[in-house]
Amino acid sequence: MTPAIPLAADSPERVSTRVNIALLGVRSDAPVRRTGGAGPSDDGHFVVDGDGAAIPLNPDSPYVVTSRGRLTLDGADLGLDVSPVIRPRFYDLVTADGVSYDKIAKLHGKDVLATTVVQTCVRYDESERCRFCAIEASLDAGTTVAVKTPAMLAEVAEAAVRLDGVTQMVMTTGTSNGWDRGAKHLARCVKAVKAAAPGLGVQVQCEPPADLRAIADLYEAGARSIGIHVESMDDEVRRRWMPGKSRVSMDDYRSAWREAVRVFGWNQVSTYLIVGMGEDPDELVEGARELIEMGVYPFVVPFRPLKGTLATDVDHVPAPHRAVLNRVTGRVAALLQAAGMRGEDQSAGCAACGACSVLKTAGA
Repeated sequence: MTPAIPLAADSPERVSTRVNIALLGVRSDAPVRRTGGAGPSDDGHFVVDGDGAAIPLNPDSPYVVTSRGRLTLDGADLGLDVSPVIRPRFYDLVTADGVSYDKIAKLHGKDVLATTVVQTCVRYDESERCRFCAIEASLDAGTTVAVKTPAMLAEVAEAAVRLDGVTQMVMTTGTSNGWDRGAKHLARCVKAVKAAAPGLGVQVQCEPPADLRAIADLYEAGARSIGIHVESMDDEVRRRWMPGKSRVSMDDYRSAWREAVRVFGWNQVSTYLIVGMGEDPDELVEGARELIEMGVYPFVVPFRPLKGTLATDVDHVPAPHRAVLNRVTGRVAALLQAAGMRGEDQSAGCAACGACSVLKTAGA
C-alpha cells in the first residue's frame, strides 16, 4: 500500500491540491450536485477534511475519490479525507401545491441551503447577459420554479434545519427592472425564513440598488451578511463579460459596499472576483486589496466552464491555468490574513461556506 502524504491544514501542498481538484475535478459519484443556474459551477458537493467543497465531476481526472473516502493521484494516497455530501432528507418532501422542495432550494456544501428567489433576470438577453451566467437554464430544464414565495422558502428552510442540520442560507436573485433590483422581494423572503427558522444565518445577494436604503431593509428583515458581486473590477473585462451589468458603474459598487459595511459590519460584506476572465492577475490582487481595506471580503473563485453559459457554449473559454489560480489565491489569502479577515467569521454565505473557493484552505 502506498503511504499517505501528510498535509498540514494550511500547507502549500494542500492548497495546491485543492486548486488542482477545483479545476481538474475528481472521479467520483456525488449524490448532491447542481447543474445550470447562476453558477459558479456544475459541481458535485464533497467534504474535504471536514470542510465543504464544490468540485467538478470529471471522468478523465487523475484524482480519484476512493470507496474508503480518500483522495488519490495515480494511486498515491494524498492524505486527504474526501467524501461526497449525502442526499438531504428534505429533498424528499413536497409542498401542499405539489412542488418538490429541491426545486425551491438546494443544499450547497455540507450545511448551506441556497436559493435564487427570482430565477429570471432583466439582463438575460444575449446582448446584455453575463457570459458566465446560466440563471434561466435550470428554469428552462424544469428543475426549479421562477419565483419562490416567502411561504415556500420558510417551509423548506424549517425542514432543512430540522431534518438535515442546515446552519446557514444563501438567497440570491435575478435582477429586476425596479429601483431595488430585486432587494424588496429578498427582504420579504428573509423575514419569512427567519420567522420559521430563527437560528438560521442568512446571506442575501443582489446588485447595488439604486436607492441604498434597500440595504438597511435587508438587514432589518434578518439578513446578517450580504454579497454584492462585481466579479471583476476591470471596466474593460466587465464590458466584455457583463455588457448589461457593466453599466452599473464601479462608483455605484463602491458606494453600495461602503453602505453595506456600515449597515452589516466589517467582514460581513463580500463580492466575487473571478480568476480567468482575462484580467491581469496583479490588478485583480490590487482590487482585492482595495476591497479588504473597505472591510469587504473578496471571494476569489476560478472561472469554470458552466453548461448553458455563453462563455462555455459560444466562446469556449477554458478554466484558468492552475499556477495562476494558485498564485492569486495565495496572495489574496495573505492580504486577508494580514487584515485578520476570515470567511468563516461571516454570519452566512459564500465566504462563510468556502466550498467554491480555495481561500479557506489557504487560511483565509
